[in-house]
This record gives sequence, structure tokens and C-alpha cells, in this order.
Amino acid sequence: MKKALITGITGQDGSYLAELLLQKGYEVHGVMRRASTFNTERVDHIYRDPHLPGTRLFLHFGDLNDASSLNTILRKVRPDEIYNLGAQSHVRVSFDVPEYTGEVTGLGTVRLLEAVRDTGLEGTRIYQASSSEMFGSSLPPQSEETRFHPRSPYGCAKVYSFWISVNYRESYGMHVSNGILFNHESPRRGETFVTRKITRAASRIKLGLQKKLFLGNLEAKRDWGYAKDYVEAMWTMLQQPQPDDYVIATGAAHSVRDLCERAFGHVGLDYRDFVEVDPKYYRPTEVDYLLGDASKAANVLGWKPRTTFAELVQIMMESDMALAQREMRAGGDGPGAHGSGE
Repeated sequence: MKKALITGITGQDGSYLAELLLQKGYEVHGVMRRASTFNTERVDHIYRDPHLPGTRLFLHFGDLNDASSLNTILRKVRPDEIYNLGAQSHVRVSFDVPEYTGEVTGLGTVRLLEAVRDTGLEGTRIYQASSSEMFGSSLPPQSEETRFHPRSPYGCAKVYSFWISVNYRESYGMHVSNGILFNHESPRRGETFVTRKITRAASRIKLGLQKKLFLGNLEAKRDWGYAKDYVEAMWTMLQQPQPDDYVIATGAAHSVRDLCERAFGHVGLDYRDFVEVDPKYYRPTEVDYLLGDASKAANVLGWKPRTTFAELVQIMMESDMALAQREMRAGGDGPGAHGSGE
């Protein structure tokens, strides 16, 4: 039985990846930060799902800011595969906490790579979660050959993680692959991210639980896919005999305005009656247009997205409508009306 270790297992991608690996017969170990409250809601269902072997899922306290905890976990688990998904991943927040973002999202990667070397896990294969935000202002479409020009502390930290992963691959012969994933969403996306803000707000406004939604740049275009599709690409990368770097994207871009129109339209509303732009939600430097070219992933990995943008919005809206209905039955005391453009 293969063992996999996932940093960031309690996040959107980590939870979907844990499900996938369990279904493939893995023993799955996850790294989670110690907090004063439980933050395992995205993986708790695994222990209750009769179709998922929750007895093969183990959680460990650790932190990408703490090399000793990483060493301890690696010596104990000795995984065959490592998926480094842990990060301070909110782009807008990275402007507010740039040093912390650099520590976790950037230096956290080299701490993990050094821990793998230190524990002598020579055969372990490593997936590094890279991001389309590394491209920033580079002209679309963006592929593996496109120049990086990050426009946020988060994007800069991800560029460091990308190149340090390549460096360890070339310097020490480590099986490290970078997945340059474009925006990928789901009902498990955090409510502070623009996609969930929109689908959550549209659902709550429909039920009278919220009046307005305030956003930043409505014209920003993103290549949005379904996170459940994208974790399959992560796994497939580590099954290749040679490590490499791959763009994972749908090849279709939509604006934040498009997303608003489709989400509100799903519940019979016109977004223009409820969405207002507030300049305070703009980033100090904007990324206007991200559009991925995943031809290499299609040709080498045989990976292609299965879920369209319209299907993704429908999945998220149906989930958030059910959530809003539960909230209404409980008294309707939920989050406020404000939202940013990420």
C-alpha cells in the first residue's frame, strides 16, 4: 500500500486529493496546523462515508514554518508521495501579510524539500503546487514557456517555490514536479475567495438573507476549472517516470462580471441590481487576464478538464443554495454582505 503525505489537507484541494488517493488504495497522511478551533470540516466526512476508507486517513500537527515538525512527520510516515498544497493562498491578503506569505508559501517549500533530503527519502516523489498567479501581467495564453511576471507577494512566493523545486530536481535528482494550476474552484472553496463570495451572496440574496455584494475589479478574466478535476492531474504527474512541470487549465477565460451574471441568473436575479464596485477591494497591482494553455498536460499526461464553466457555477450554486436554506432555517444570522475581488 502506497503512503501519501499532503500538506494543506484541510483546504479545498487537499480534501479532494485525499478522497482520490483513498479511492486508489493509498494510506493518506495530512499535515495540519494547530489552531484553537477545529478546522477539519472539509475532511471530516471521510471518516463517515461508507464508500471512503477513513481508517486509512491520518492527520498530523505540523507547519511549513517549522522544519522540525516536518522532519518528525517524514521520519514517522516515510511517504512514497508528497503533495505540497499548504500555503497562505489568498492573493489579496498577501498584500497585507507579505512577510508571512513569503515564509509559508515560499520558504515553506524549501523547508519541506530539505526535510526530504535530511530524512533520506530518495525514492519519494513530490508535487509542488505552483500557480497561474506567477504569470501575472504576461500576455495570454500562458504555457510552460511563458515568462513569469508576478503581481502580488503571493505570486512572488510561488515563483520562488517553483524555481527552488526545479533546483532541487536538477541538483539532487529528486522527483519533483510543478503543477502550474490556473484558478480552480468548488463548493469547498473558502468564502473569502471571489468565486465563493459571489455564489454565496447570490444564494443569500435570493433568500433575503443579504442585500448587497461589494466587489473589486469586475473585468478581471480568469481561467476557472473544477478543483475535483485538477487533483487528478496532480496525481497523474507523480505517476510519470520523469518529473516535469505542467500547466493545468481549461483554456477558456471568463470575467468576474460573467461569473456574477451566471451565478445570479441561476436563481433568477439580475446581478446589476445587487452587485456594487468598491475601489477599496482592488489590489495594489491587478492581474487582468489569465488564460492557460494545457496542451502539454493533454499530450503527456492525457489529462483534460471534464467540467465546463457553466457546470462549475451550477455545482457551486446548488451547494450554496442548500447552505443558505439551512442558514435561513437556523435563523439567518450569517456572514455580512461585503465581498472583495479576491
